Amino acid sequence: MNDWVWFGSAGHFIAAQWCRFHLTTKVGPWLVSTVGEYVPDSKVRDIFAESRGIVLAGRGDAREADWLRKVGFEEIGFGRKYETMVFRAGKPCSSADCGCGLPQITGEELDVRGYNDAASATRGHMEFCVKWAALSEVPA
Repeated sequence: MNDWVWFGSAGHFIAAQWCRFHLTTKVGPWLVSTVGEYVPDSKVRDIFAESRGIVLAGRGDAREADWLRKVGFEEIGFGRKYETMVFRAGKPCSSADCGCGLPQITGEELDVRGYNDAASATRGHMEFCVKWAALSEVPA
């Protein structure tokens, strides 16, 4: 665990910028990324609400709060509101504008698990970190 590197941003998911929950950890040559609590941007929330017959009240933060009361977090995959994925860790970010060091993900996901609450997602992230830290190769 002393060699693990923790990052403050999501490591995967195309809509990760709208996820309120994210854990990303580099363990050896692997990147373990967990995201969840997806709240789409306001335009997407309005489209979803209209298509579902939900009337949202208020503007700005009040409208978002109404969405969260009436809908909650959106699924990020079928039957799950959180997910952990493991990837090979690529080159670290060295952008002059960012330089956060977060490795790029390379190839496809090597392992995945879904959850529907933050406690399970946190435990699952740690379980994957322990599992993959012990591996030097992708299991058959």
